[in-house]
Amino acid sequence: MHSLKELKMSKLLIVDDEPDVREFAKNFFVKRKLEVDTAASGSEAIDLVKKSKPELILLDLRMEGIDGLETLKQIKEIDKNIKVIMVTGVNDAESINKAKELGAKGYIHKPLILEELEKVVLKEIRK
Repeated sequence: MHSLKELKMSKLLIVDDEPDVREFAKNFFVKRKLEVDTAASGSEAIDLVKKSKPELILLDLRMEGIDGLETLKQIKEIDKNIKVIMVTGVNDAESINKAKELGAKGYIHKPLILEELEKVVLKEIRK
């Protein structure tokens, strides 16, 4: 049986093709009492969105296979209310603008700065 506190845990999905980035971010947010899933690819993320309905997704822009923009588009087709923040290692204004057009809430640059990451994620989850 779940306590009321457990039911209020927010679900975060971290999508990145770099295992160390996924684990680093997951461990950081688990310590802050968030329920965290991870996906190594866009297709894995889409499957998890269908199954677990995350509240917020940190989505890598550049991945092998389905890239972040196509993943974002498909996620928004499944549930337009899921909040998505893009994560990028490059300053690609065109891709960032396209992501915003597709419904991304914002973006964070790599390397991830924990304080910035925490501030952005908690702000979106508390909305």
